[in-house]
Amino acid sequence: QVQLVESGGGLVQAGGSLRLSCAASGRTFSSLNMGWFRQAPGKEREFVASITYIGASTYYPDSVKGRFTISRDNAKNMVYLQMNNLKPEDTAVYYCAARFASAPRYDYWGQGTQVTVSS
Repeated sequence: QVQLVESGGGLVQAGGSLRLSCAASGRTFSSLNMGWFRQAPGKEREFVASITYIGASTYYPDSVKGRFTISRDNAKNMVYLQMNNLKPEDTAVYYCAARFASAPRYDYWGQGTQVTVSS
């Protein structure tokens, strides 16, 4: 079983930065591919970033590429999302998610952290 707890959300002005953190429980963290997703009111959940279990590869959609950076520290069971040059359209609840490399989908989710970007 994997438990995920996000932190670091808040209110920031457009152009500002935030760093989200996700703490994972369990001894299998280094076997997990990790991802960040977000969901704005009235919209579907959207993929934001992912990183492979050894951190060798990262993936981003065009909407955040060049502004967001995902990283992980396997020694601390932590994954981070550095968000720079934030825009009002980045406002959403951000979720940390995990899946084993062989799994077809993300099976473990955190409770989410709110990010609000004011214009």
